[in-house]
Amino acid sequence: MYTITVNDNKIKANPGDTILKVLKNEGIKIPTLCHIDGLTPTGACRVCVVELVDQNRLAPSCSLQVYDNMIIKTHSQRAINARKTIIELLLSNHPDDCLYCVRQGNCELSNLAIEYGIRQKRKNSSSFDKKLDISSPSIIREENKCILCGKCVRVCEEVQGVSAIDFINRGHKAKITCAFNENINISSCVNCGQCVLVCPTGALSEKDNTNDVIEALNDKDQIVIAQYAPSVPITIAEEFGFKPGIDATGLLNNALKKLGFNYVFDTSFTADLTIMEEASELVNRISNNGHLPMLTSCSPGWIKFIEQFYPEMIKNISTCKSPQQMLGSIIKTYFAKKNNIEPSKIYSVSIMPCTAKKFEAQRPEHLVNGLAAVDTVLTTREISKLLKLHSIDFKKINPSETDIPFGTRSSAGKLFGVTGGVMEAALRTVYFLITGKDIKNHEIKELRGLDGVKKFQIKINNLTIKVAVVNGLLNAKNLLDQIQSGKKEYHFIEIMTCPGGCINGGGQPINVDKNNIKERMRGLYKIDRQDTLKFSHRNPMILDLYKNFLGKPLSEKSHKLLHTHYSKRKVVI
Repeated sequence: MYTITVNDNKIKANPGDTILKVLKNEGIKIPTLCHIDGLTPTGACRVCVVELVDQNRLAPSCSLQVYDNMIIKTHSQRAINARKTIIELLLSNHPDDCLYCVRQGNCELSNLAIEYGIRQKRKNSSSFDKKLDISSPSIIREENKCILCGKCVRVCEEVQGVSAIDFINRGHKAKITCAFNENINISSCVNCGQCVLVCPTGALSEKDNTNDVIEALNDKDQIVIAQYAPSVPITIAEEFGFKPGIDATGLLNNALKKLGFNYVFDTSFTADLTIMEEASELVNRISNNGHLPMLTSCSPGWIKFIEQFYPEMIKNISTCKSPQQMLGSIIKTYFAKKNNIEPSKIYSVSIMPCTAKKFEAQRPEHLVNGLAAVDTVLTTREISKLLKLHSIDFKKINPSETDIPFGTRSSAGKLFGVTGGVMEAALRTVYFLITGKDIKNHEIKELRGLDGVKKFQIKINNLTIKVAVVNGLLNAKNLLDQIQSGKKEYHFIEIMTCPGGCINGGGQPINVDKNNIKERMRGLYKIDRQDTLKFSHRNPMILDLYKNFLGKPLSEKSHKLLHTHYSKRKVVI
């Protein structure tokens, strides 16, 4: 252990730790704009500078490692003046439209300007004539608001392995853009929104569809139906001051009804339906020498990724639609017919933790009798904004039940919100399909947690099924490369686009602590621990749906409504 002096106090530090890490562990706040925990520091923004008294110089705390007897002043006047100058320079080349910016009140640059008392520009940029890119169904890019911190570039390349954006040009002409300076819609972007989560300003945001939903809610001729993903109820309460991981399902039900939705359904219901189809598909592939390993198909960013970079493995993807699209299909067929509603009169809204779901909802492969299965997708952030616009506060309303028939779900379906959850739910039902019995140890600890790659094998009768769970697309890329080289053999692989799964999706709240992600995960595991209905194949409403409408898993009708296909996709790199 080294002994260093920080603000006249001696503290212990581990050799190899950066100054920023040591200060953070001590509870000392240092501003940063370019730093991402877990990635190699770049020292690009220099806002994190501290004064090294023993060397009489300033140094970036994010990239410099501590040494024995180091003497630091974190908030000396020299350090404060340097930070202030950097912030002023960034502001001089930044638009003054804060009142209209999507990040108003949640902008790291604006917050630093307030903290360092910057109230006027020293110098104005000559013009703000850079591109506004609205070509993507999921993400908007405003180059004028980019401060060149590089966080979006790094997360896209080093976490997701997509590299849809990068720096071009040099000096004052430098900017971040897609290949050949093209729009994002024809780039390799998979719409995951992880770039939005790390962007410190309003340079990146999701495409806002709240006005579409407001218009539908005010149309008396339409039946407006909401569905929400498994991770949304254990996340959205954070936006209203609750602790992370609180299950706000009942509050969300009531809030959506107060907004004016005619029906509110839980997408966890069709997570159970997905398991029935997907588990049956896996058993069928194993029994009939089908393409293995089978790859999950719930994560739309991952689907676009494989269409672009691994089209030769499309045959390995499960043909199941995602739970969002399954419920959209069932609503506009079974539900519409049962309730004597013209399908074209139904406006279907899904509330998702994921920006890529906006892209998925627009895929022509998912049309149902010529209609979109899901008309509009709102992120967790968007629905929070809509609720606040209508003065609906979770602290002031009572919980209510989800509407029947698509409100009954198993705890297995809720696990879809976290990495490993789809696999755990699927194996519970695979075990049942093969043995006719429920697995006794339904909690598969080896598949739980936030590790990037998890592996497990389970013996069912005389069959040993080998599985893997991956989150983050760079991890997926590495595993697929191993499979193609013949080094690994699996029967079933779950892949989630976002690190941690849907609990850390690109549409979730911005600027949250990593502990929030862990608490959301614990919240889902708590539901699984406490609920009595733990198996998708025991969901009575799912069984009723098969009995009265679908027939059985993998039937002709289920294939028509619940399954799809994918194709090789060209990409500009």
